Amino acid sequence: MRRAHFWVVVGFISAAAFSRLIPHPPNLTPIGAMALFGGAAFGWTWAAFALPLGAMLLSDVVLGALAGDLSVTFHPHMPVVYLAFVINVILGQLLLRRPGVVRLGAVVSVGAIQFFVLTNFAVWAIGSWYPKTWEGLVACYVAALPFFQNQLLGDLAFSAVLFGAWALVQQTIPALRPAQVSTRAGE
Repeated sequence: MRRAHFWVVVGFISAAAFSRLIPHPPNLTPIGAMALFGGAAFGWTWAAFALPLGAMLLSDVVLGALAGDLSVTFHPHMPVVYLAFVINVILGQLLLRRPGVVRLGAVVSVGAIQFFVLTNFAVWAIGSWYPKTWEGLVACYVAALPFFQNQLLGDLAFSAVLFGAWALVQQTIPALRPAQVSTRAGE
């Protein structure tokens, strides 16, 4: 990976993480988009996981400190939240190396759904807000639907911004364009 490519992607991820600190409706954040973009832009490298996860953790700590309560950051189902985030990085690596509008929309939707399913299952299983019954599980998911709506909208919007800006930067700066691989025999 070229140095310019690395630092431009770091800048995009940093800007997305910073935007979490700006007041916003619940779950209307760039975290899903940040993970997908990190996976797609970095590919199968340590940076694909470390930088988006590090940016998320740092912004989580800042949000907790600003709230005066680090339990906002360090809560019992935090490992599941980060696992779902890692799955989004992998989705970006596997499915978004050459994103198109339809593919990006589909992958963003799959990422948001898996995040919703995993994290809300953890809220039900680990927390004490809902009874440990089928009805309690359903109630947990139903109560989370407004958050899912915001998450999906945020993931779609921020993915459009990140991937669109990346495509524009690649068009503008030739050094950031992907290396062309010949498909003809003998070349």
